[in-house]
Amino acid sequence: MKIKLPGQVEIQEVVLRDGIQNEKKIIPTQAKIDLIGKLVSCGVRRIEVSSFVNPRLVPQMADAEDLWSGLVRYKDVILSALILSRGGMERAVKCGVGRVGIFVSASETHSMRNSRRTVGEALSEALMLISEAKSQGVSVRAGVMNAFGCAYEGVVPADKVIELCRRLCGAGPDELCLADTSGLGDPRLIRDTISRLRKVRMKTALPGLSLHLHNTRDRGLANLYAALEEGVCIFDASLGGLGGCPFIEGARGNIATEDAVSVLHDMGIATGIDLERLVQTSLEFEKILGKPFPAMVPHLGPCRS
Repeated sequence: MKIKLPGQVEIQEVVLRDGIQNEKKIIPTQAKIDLIGKLVSCGVRRIEVSSFVNPRLVPQMADAEDLWSGLVRYKDVILSALILSRGGMERAVKCGVGRVGIFVSASETHSMRNSRRTVGEALSEALMLISEAKSQGVSVRAGVMNAFGCAYEGVVPADKVIELCRRLCGAGPDELCLADTSGLGDPRLIRDTISRLRKVRMKTALPGLSLHLHNTRDRGLANLYAALEEGVCIFDASLGGLGGCPFIEGARGNIATEDAVSVLHDMGIATGIDLERLVQTSLEFEKILGKPFPAMVPHLGPCRS
């Protein structure tokens, strides 16, 4: 049976949030603003700009307010921020953030490390935050972290993930995201989970579905393809393959934007992103951080047209 893949995919660039949150070298605010401009010029139309979290825990995000006050609000680009608390929501609203990400972990251990809340407590707060955001006219991307396994707890029951998704969707988010935070997902698990999720009876229709894939075990692009087979057409990716959860030891790297765009284009799937300009942007950012990035495509010579 021939599998019909999506003709177009949206990439959400997360390098400025997930990508650099673990980096010890603090990136100047203006350098972040410049990078956003370059990404937009490459054709990127969704960018996660920052998170509104405790700056003592994630120093790289300490300039969130300054960053949002200094960046250009592009008419056709979705700029978003991750929030974990009511205080974060209040900060985001004051900054005029138009879209927020609100996530709950499917792992009790990770939830306590990430937010100092049980899964139940974090879910209750997430539902409240979704309601608060919607009342303020802010669109919401709700999601489940460790949806495909946890580095601390191992297998995460699919029923638990599905129930969290059902509860989150009941609050009316604009998008639902499944995150492979620990990088434990595999293609079969990705396909099975998405297939089961689509069959769940919701209070409202299942919103647009997206995936946040880590490449910890070099499975990221294989998992992306599995999700494509299930009709998913929105994926997070990080320039250079940077990133990883600060609360999971060894959870290195998201799928690299350059590598993802390259393979999607080779399969005839449009992204709207200029790969050659993206590669140049990645190499320039590599110089700013002063270290080689995990992404492969920028170091393989000229881009294939």
